[in-house]
Amino acid sequence: MQHVVFNQKGGVGKSTITCNLAAISASQGLRTLVIDLDSQGNSSRYLLGDGQTHELPNAAEFFEQVLKFSYREKPAGDYIVNTRWDGLDLMPSHPLLDELHGKLESRHKIYKLRDALAQLAADYDQIYIDTPPALNFYTRCALIAAQGCLIPFDCDDFSRRALYTLLENVTEIKADHNAALQIEGIIVNQFQPRAKLPQRLVQELIDEGLPVLQPYLSSSVKIRESHEQSLPMIFLEPRHKLTQEFVALHDALR
Repeated sequence: MQHVVFNQKGGVGKSTITCNLAAISASQGLRTLVIDLDSQGNSSRYLLGDGQTHELPNAAEFFEQVLKFSYREKPAGDYIVNTRWDGLDLMPSHPLLDELHGKLESRHKIYKLRDALAQLAADYDQIYIDTPPALNFYTRCALIAAQGCLIPFDCDDFSRRALYTLLENVTEIKADHNAALQIEGIIVNQFQPRAKLPQRLVQELIDEGLPVLQPYLSSSVKIRESHEQSLPMIFLEPRHKLTQEFVALHDALR
């Protein structure tokens, strides 16, 4: 299964959700890949730490190659690295993704990621794609390539207003380019059950018939420690409440 994690609003937890769901997949024995298409590289740092990730094979090198026609293109697997956890691999991000964006868009390379995932389908049970906070070339690539779309929602009125446009954009891409694409659901992130605004916003989404997933992900300072140590929650503190919410969410998606 190929999941793209997407929201046009920044700061909603895309990379956190991507990496934690992927880490749980790997911990359950599933061959799992994360593809980091956000030039900020948060997923890459989360899984690899703050070392010299820019020197590793990466997504920018993959896209740079597709701009250069060759009869002997490297397979997509050559741009993937192992993480320290068994069964969890990564195609890292790179700042060069920003520079390549215009060239890729003008050369109509929008289907190349879909072709790459077709090559990798036999090697991975689960693929998670982290996307930039914008509906740009890389996000469209991911939505065209993936089977499912997960939408983080951080219980904010601005997020709610942006959500309707996002759903329309995903539906349009499904109609025009990827009939197999499904909106798997809205992931409620940083939920505070005692606060009235988050409760009201989430209930309104449910009342409108939108696919809000259970369980909601709690707000916790532990996630900051997880980021700082480059340890997804399942490896940092598997019994923590937030970890168990991630596990339940992961299992609900299978």
